[in-house]
Amino acid sequence: MYQEQDLTKEIIGAAIEVHRELGPGLLESAYEACLCYELKLRGIDVDCQVPLPVRYKDVRLDCGYRIDACVNDRAIVELKSVDEVTNLHRAQLLTYLRLSGRKVGLLLNFNVPVLKDGIVRMVL
Repeated sequence: MYQEQDLTKEIIGAAIEVHRELGPGLLESAYEACLCYELKLRGIDVDCQVPLPVRYKDVRLDCGYRIDACVNDRAIVELKSVDEVTNLHRAQLLTYLRLSGRKVGLLLNFNVPVLKDGIVRMVL
């Protein structure tokens, strides 16, 4: 079983491979499909477009939120293809971590010349 730091390194490695092959400028959905495929090629368990219910008081509500990718049922990956990652994107990842009960997440922006400049790692 991967430790969180090792797991995020594996995810980042797979994301770098996808970015090397595709480059910037595509839709988020293309990067998501390719990243999920690349993780599976590497033998890493990944679920894509995972429903994320909102818990409000004692009620679980399906509000249509989805996690882009959940890796090894431990890490959340949110993908973007935007000019700039904003505080709103960071807040979204933190909220998804809190709602899902997971502790580590990656925000990956593929719309950059070098992917390392588009990586944000967050831990609760």
